[in-house]
Amino acid sequence: MKNITDKLDAVYLPKKALVIYQSQTEREEVYVEAWDIDRRGCPINAHPLSVRETIALADCLNSAREVRTDYLGCAGLFPDKLLQVNHYRGFAVWQTPPQRVNLLFTEGLTVPCGMASVPALLWKADRGSLSLYALKNKGKPKAETTLYHAPFFNVYDNGGVCMGTVETDFSEAENVEQFIQLWEQAFWNSYFSHLNGDISPANCNIVQLWQGLVGTDKPFPNDVLIKQGKTIKDILG
Repeated sequence: MKNITDKLDAVYLPKKALVIYQSQTEREEVYVEAWDIDRRGCPINAHPLSVRETIALADCLNSAREVRTDYLGCAGLFPDKLLQVNHYRGFAVWQTPPQRVNLLFTEGLTVPCGMASVPALLWKADRGSLSLYALKNKGKPKAETTLYHAPFFNVYDNGGVCMGTVETDFSEAENVEQFIQLWEQAFWNSYFSHLNGDISPANCNIVQLWQGLVGTDKPFPNDVLIKQGKTIKDILG
């Protein structure tokens, strides 16, 4: 193996060690003990992790893009459609009302591309994946609100969306508003091509459903929506 030691410019020396203790009770409480490291590399001065040390550790961890707590920050006031932001896990949950959008279909589906009404939707997305659900009510949902299968092609039974070759890494989104906008654009600008999973996303012939909606002013018929088996609180984390 090639020796690359001489090419390493930075020298890192151990300064502190952390020992995490967990109780064996049902509450599983955690206690963190800090050890200073002397010049010989030996741990000394065991003590409970102090507030100052905790802040320093948080700042160090926050410098990594994967766990940035400022990721998905808001440029101003939180938009009305936003329901939850989890900075540590890097995902957002938001809703969109019933609306008319331009839908794209591959030729094999025999559905023309064009404007059509879609139901109210619940979106959950992180840096590289999207889950989509339908809502029957257009008002602001609650944690107990029932979720329905999104009545689209390319959506799995669990709500996950197959984006195909569409670029979906939005790690560099400057704020949550841009993050939401990029995800909605990516979804509506991708072509619907096939059904995913064993469950029909609607209580009808999905091809005929969209053939009858595209290019018309008909509202989306919510009676064709199928319960997903979850409520909003089940997908919040």
